[in-house]
Amino acid sequence: MPRLDDAAAAAELLGNPEVMRFLGGEIVPPEEVPAVVQKWLDRWELTGVGPFAIERREDRRFLGRAGVLVWDTRTWTHGSLAESGEYAQPEIGWALARAHWGNGYATEAAGAVRDWGRRERGFQRLISLIAPDNLASQRVAERLGARPAETVELFDTHEAVIWVHR
Repeated sequence: MPRLDDAAAAAELLGNPEVMRFLGGEIVPPEEVPAVVQKWLDRWELTGVGPFAIERREDRRFLGRAGVLVWDTRTWTHGSLAESGEYAQPEIGWALARAHWGNGYATEAAGAVRDWGRRERGFQRLISLIAPDNLASQRVAERLGARPAETVELFDTHEAVIWVHR
């Protein structure tokens, strides 16, 4: 689980334009990072799922986050399992600080989240929403055995391809 004291390290992730390009596009100013980490914790409280902190085994350094978001497929907005009901769609998402790209951390973390979601939450259908030009995340999804399906418009008008995990 993330902790509020992850905020200083999370600033490396949330403050990088290259990382945030596919996560809403806007960098998060350092003074607002603690509020973002609190939102991660609030998701857990509201929905029973959310982002986990990715930590490197040998030194427990915060590298990023991976977890489950719930989408309401009627509007492609964030929701909860209870509010969205039959329209709730769990998504596996991941994001790493730029310095940690290319080391296999995203694939390892997302695979662990996928397995956890099926085992602990009973999710049968899991997806990842990936921007058409986010080639690195597409490669992670492929390594996890996911396959692209239809394209949708997310609530913030960004187009995303639904990758379905087997």
